[in-house]
Amino acid sequence: MSIKIERINSEIIKNISEILANETRDKLMRTITITAADTSKDLSFSKIYFTSMENLSKEQLEKEMNEASDFVRKKLAEKMDLRQTPKLKFIFDESIEYGNKIEKIIEEIHNQEKA
Repeated sequence: MSIKIERINSEIIKNISEILANETRDKLMRTITITAADTSKDLSFSKIYFTSMENLSKEQLEKEMNEASDFVRKKLAEKMDLRQTPKLKFIFDESIEYGNKIEKIIEEIHNQEKA
């Protein structure tokens, strides 16, 4: 990945986080944490990875976020100086959940060794 795309991904994460925290009225949007962005080389498309503390299914969270993607994209275009603002696709990031699961398994193994 080029340095330019990495910089753009970083800016996208920062700006979308600010938009969700400060410019939305929806309480669900304020519980979202953006974890990563993966933008295509031609800047036409960007996958936005997120997590949330809400007790909704990942499918429901993705649906809600993707319904808000046009609003977020419009606000992102206002904040970033890009020739073309990428289309956004929100994807629930399961890596944190997976990490927590692995941590619990390791802890259980460690506790069994002590017993």
